[in-house]
Amino acid sequence: MRRLKLCLLGAGGIANRHAQAAAEMAERFTISGVCAPTLPGAEALATLHGAEAFTNCDEMLDTLRPDLMVIAIPPFAHAGELERAARRGVHLLVEKPIALNFKRAEAMVSAVEESGVVAACGFMYRFGAAVERWQALRADDATGAPGHFSGHFHCNALHAPWWRSREKSGGQMVEQLIHIVDLCRLMLGEPDTVYARAANLFHRGVEGYDIEDVSAMVLGYDDGRVGVLGASNSAVPGQWRKSWQIVAQDMTGVFTDFNAAEFFSVANPQSPERIAVTQDVFVAQLRDVADAIFNSTPPRVPLREGLLSLRVVLAAARSAHTGGEVRL
Repeated sequence: MRRLKLCLLGAGGIANRHAQAAAEMAERFTISGVCAPTLPGAEALATLHGAEAFTNCDEMLDTLRPDLMVIAIPPFAHAGELERAARRGVHLLVEKPIALNFKRAEAMVSAVEESGVVAACGFMYRFGAAVERWQALRADDATGAPGHFSGHFHCNALHAPWWRSREKSGGQMVEQLIHIVDLCRLMLGEPDTVYARAANLFHRGVEGYDIEDVSAMVLGYDDGRVGVLGASNSAVPGQWRKSWQIVAQDMTGVFTDFNAAEFFSVANPQSPERIAVTQDVFVAQLRDVADAIFNSTPPRVPLREGLLSLRVVLAAARSAHTGGEVRL
């Protein structure tokens, strides 16, 4: 099996994480190029992996002709690189949120679907061992029909300047809580309505901080299912705490993260199944993309999943602004 030539658009923390994952699979990937707004930024990551540094994405694509490009830039920074890569036949792994505007996201998804390239969205939580186990139990009809999902994302950090700007990140619900929203969609299904509340309570004096730092949303389903999600950026400093619970007819899953959970069956609640493993979700995600490329099959998380989860969080942001429920 030949190695795939991989390029990175972006050189920040998430790009570094993808590069580490690719480096751990040296038998499948060669990291060939890194593109960033500044040459020193690109060189800092490229040098670590013996890659070339660029400040122009088109130049990188034309010079290196990669098999796969990982797009790991903030949502505001997209400038048609995805479409131009797809036209060149370059496969894609795109970090979430894929856009800040639904029509723009639709156009991106249409471009990759029309091109025929493999295009995946970076919802790596789906590749956690506990998440995979729940999905397997559900596929075997061991969980019964799901009815209730609750989840949270709590942290306390100023993050990068762009993250604190609604114009550039979309806010915490759009940029961060979208991970938990995506899991709700995966485990509970597509919601029909969204109602949300959000406010900036603790960062009003921070210059440039105009996004929410507390939020909650209720996802409604016409058949009675319900999802309840919340986030804050004023919790324990330096910790990113994600947790969720899914209640189904025959089983409840209590997740402390994507690799750790307890599954309680209604028939035998005293003996829960416990999952507690270390599984690198970035490696698993990248392996899935490579398999899709080699086998000409869809990836586990196609880019369209990024569009569908974005639709929910954009509706939540709109609901929080207007004070009313939004029907999807």
